[in-house]
Amino acid sequence: MSRLENISFRTPCLEDGLAVHRLIESCPPLDTNSSYCNFLQCSHFANTSVIAEAGKDPVGFISGYILPERNDTLFIWQVAVAERARGFGLASRMLNHITSRPQCKFVSYLETTITKSNQASWALFRRAAQKLSSNLNSSVWIDGQLHFDGLHDSEHLVRIGPFTQVTNFQ
Repeated sequence: MSRLENISFRTPCLEDGLAVHRLIESCPPLDTNSSYCNFLQCSHFANTSVIAEAGKDPVGFISGYILPERNDTLFIWQVAVAERARGFGLASRMLNHITSRPQCKFVSYLETTITKSNQASWALFRRAAQKLSSNLNSSVWIDGQLHFDGLHDSEHLVRIGPFTQVTNFQ
């Protein structure tokens, strides 16, 4: 991929579920959820998720949702970028696309979970915090030993905010 301008962004729909599942499968070390989960992300959480396409080929996906008990917080569930689309700031552009939507007008915090070794996600959310002129706080939320019985690395809860206006994350 030589030009990022050829990428389009849109709200996912139910029919995107399997393509999203395949994209996530192709992006280790991301956890692959069931395809059913991806269908839910593309339907129930579509307004706070985004699919990026090169032509009709999905090259990026972010799933997220507004926390039910805190409508000021957008939780980013998963960020996937196809290998051929990496290095173009696609994840930042997708994040910007979601947070610019009317559904996020009351959002003043971003949250996500990241394993210690996922340097791409740490970089994305550090950039976001910097662009938002906000603090990034993190702490272990799901402990690898206590909660995952050693079968998965610990997940750090990352919280950015408060911020007053969403900006371009690139």
